[in-house]
Amino acid sequence: MTETLLVQKAKQGDKQALAQLVSQYSERIYNLALRILRNREDAEDILQETFMTVIEKLHTFDGRSGFFTWIYRIATNASLMKLRKKKVNFTEIPDNMDLHNLVDKESFVDWSHDPLWNIQNKEVKSLLDNAINELSDIYRTVFILRDIEQLSIKETAKILNISEENVKIRLRRARLFLREKLSEHFSERVIES
Repeated sequence: MTETLLVQKAKQGDKQALAQLVSQYSERIYNLALRILRNREDAEDILQETFMTVIEKLHTFDGRSGFFTWIYRIATNASLMKLRKKKVNFTEIPDNMDLHNLVDKESFVDWSHDPLWNIQNKEVKSLLDNAINELSDIYRTVFILRDIEQLSIKETAKILNISEENVKIRLRRARLFLREKLSEHFSERVIES
């Protein structure tokens, strides 16, 4: 059964169709919330809250965007609201950073083919997770949706209700910040060797 038909049936009160939608998206919603919040219990809360909102507001879904985009927006907004309530401190990326010149002159390094990556994958993952956690929520959320969840710029813009250009700017800033943080570690390691 197609997603459109499932949504249509769920809107008409078909509990089986609704259960199938929940089953289809639960894992992705949980993983999204876990990546944003970095806490299993909070991610479980967001999963439950997302589907409660879906059940409550399904009748308002008009199909102008995809159901996937609609449900991701609900989960992302709920996750960001939870973050704001926690008042976590993040490292801000300065607005005066000359990103265009920096991006044009320097290329991003693909560390995935580096043997060090494979040998010390856990350490690198931990460093990356810590660096991602230092991003403010506006940059971290864009980074998670684009680079981890692999959504398109258009989908990310719709979910966050911002322009595609804004997605690109925030993503560029997040990547530069993360590259800088990881480069500090790798340059220290080269000096130590």
